[in-house]
Amino acid sequence: MVKTVIIEEAGGPEKFRIADWPVGEPGPGQIRIRHKACGLNFIDVYQRSGLYPMTLPHAMGMEASGVIEAVGEGVTHLKVGDRAAYASNPPGAYCEARVMPAAQVCPLPDGISFEEGAAMMLKGMTVVYLFERTTPLKAGDTVLFHAAAGGVGLLACQWARSEGITLIATAGSEEKCQLALDHGATHAINYDTEDWVARVKELTGGKGVDVVMDAVGKATFEGSLNCLKPLGMMISFGNASGPVPPFNLQVLAQKGCLKITRPTLFVHIAEHETCQQMAKMLFAKVLSGDVKISIDQTFALDDVADAHRALEARLTTGQTILTV
Repeated sequence: MVKTVIIEEAGGPEKFRIADWPVGEPGPGQIRIRHKACGLNFIDVYQRSGLYPMTLPHAMGMEASGVIEAVGEGVTHLKVGDRAAYASNPPGAYCEARVMPAAQVCPLPDGISFEEGAAMMLKGMTVVYLFERTTPLKAGDTVLFHAAAGGVGLLACQWARSEGITLIATAGSEEKCQLALDHGATHAINYDTEDWVARVKELTGGKGVDVVMDAVGKATFEGSLNCLKPLGMMISFGNASGPVPPFNLQVLAQKGCLKITRPTLFVHIAEHETCQQMAKMLFAKVLSGDVKISIDQTFALDDVADAHRALEARLTTGQTILTV
């Protein structure tokens, strides 16, 4: 039996319960991993609140790092004793140990700590698909990135800088704007005090940006479309302010034949080889020093409710982990 964070009904952080759950042995295509640390992500909030429904009761958490304890039949890329990290379905990472599918569990290089591994996989591979797999981006292109002082945002700022991409960051305070600039953003806009759409147009000489990367959702959606140049790409990859309401597709034509996509990480990493390749790209950026993993908040597993309250109140920056 291992300590595991579960929910039995959807709702607020008070719905979390610490339970003792059995672990068992891995079957074909599975591994058992003993966790060292777990990552905290907004998808966890969506699942806990019921925005992303799950069959309940269910263990929580999508991301962790640790040491492989057992390997099932057919698993060849991992062995007992390997350091490993993952961001993967099914939920259940908020625990001391678990049995899970092996395909999306990735060998963790020695030069990356367990804490960094737990903090970087979901957010880091999100950045990989945003910059490397969703639409062509090259040096000199311009990206608008909302909530750039968050975990994904600070990684995106560094990734853009390393690739010669101009990144215009938005954030909700002067301190957070400065944080984005310190991590590689070219410009930063405080959307609480500035007309950010007008400022983006000013910064781009009226042309607009090539790509918008938006995990805020409802509150920024319309303005984001207005920031795109003709044929620009809107990547709506989250709902921090609520889901984007239905809209008329004709709007995309009226605003310059815009393109739009609503990606998820778990589609991008569904294939084993693709997932492992994306992880290697992320690890290479971290090991080279181009991308540094900043762990700004650490909570004990028992304090998971407090961690969620801080995340939802926008009191966090960078990455947050739970220690096991």
